[in-house]
Amino acid sequence: MISGIQQMGIGIPDVHEAWTWYRQHLGMDVPIFEEAATADLMLPYTGGKPHDRHAILALSMQGGGGFEIWQYTSRTPEPATFEIELGDLGINICKMKCADVDKAFAFLKAKGVVKSESVQTDPKGSKHFFITDPYGNIFQIVESNSFFKSTTAHSGGVAGAVIGVSDIDKSIGLYSNVLGYDKVVYDETGVFDDLSAISKDGTEYRRVLLQHSQKRKGVFSPLLGPTEIELIQKTKSEGRKIYENRYWGDLGFIHLCFDVTDMAALKAKAATEGYSFTVDSSNSFDMGEAAGHFTYIADPDGALIEFVETHKIPVMKKLGWYLNLQKRNPEKSLPRWLLLALGLNRKKD
Repeated sequence: MISGIQQMGIGIPDVHEAWTWYRQHLGMDVPIFEEAATADLMLPYTGGKPHDRHAILALSMQGGGGFEIWQYTSRTPEPATFEIELGDLGINICKMKCADVDKAFAFLKAKGVVKSESVQTDPKGSKHFFITDPYGNIFQIVESNSFFKSTTAHSGGVAGAVIGVSDIDKSIGLYSNVLGYDKVVYDETGVFDDLSAISKDGTEYRRVLLQHSQKRKGVFSPLLGPTEIELIQKTKSEGRKIYENRYWGDLGFIHLCFDVTDMAALKAKAATEGYSFTVDSSNSFDMGEAAGHFTYIADPDGALIEFVETHKIPVMKKLGWYLNLQKRNPEKSLPRWLLLALGLNRKKD
């Protein structure tokens, strides 16, 4: 059972500098954990050697997924050796939910981070625009009416992702059958005006927007909310792998993570669709302030999808208040007051 997108992993050069930027621009100000440790289970994606890292998981109380802000400390994280284009293979864009797109556009334009010349509309008629962080990562601010709590931030948390693929018809099986994005909102091919700010002139794409027809269940589902995946494919040329000759954890969007329960059932389901776990922490991993069971699969073009079955999270760290989730009914969400209590850890600037 998938509760929603837990977080987007972002490889960056300075974890604290990045978190400050994400708090001030995108309202990602509630820390769930912060830890410096050795990533010794990701060997298939780190050159066969363990590496040290510092990570912060932060979210917005407006709802949506969080960010896992991830920095190598035992090596210098590397950028791509080529200019990444829309439609290259992997996670291209992180979608962020927003209640008032026009207001957010004005705020972020004043900050000098907007790539779009104006607010655009996608093929289903929803407002959106694009911004970049200091490291070149692209975020799409998308119109939404699903929020957990109203805050002063101009946007909420992660609402999905745009993922570049080489064959949409092949990839859609994973995203639909395993991840539950079984509703095709649009499937269109052409040159799209609303993508002009981030694509080369005249480039033709096929783009398919997927949503889940079933409401997500699980302990964090009210906070994580509904999400969507947009698959995008170049029609006239082949995209390059974004992490070609690089490590997981290097600069960019390193994975898309889903909060799940019953990892064994998910493993069996994924295997029937031809996707075996490439990494499996087995039982419980401990990240100091949080614990759980994590696994990874790769989509047909190598984009990494993480699954986390959460066992323990901090509610009020200063008081030593931690929540053990292993004894709870996995289909029943946490009480609203308890989810709201996570906001007590909010980092103020």
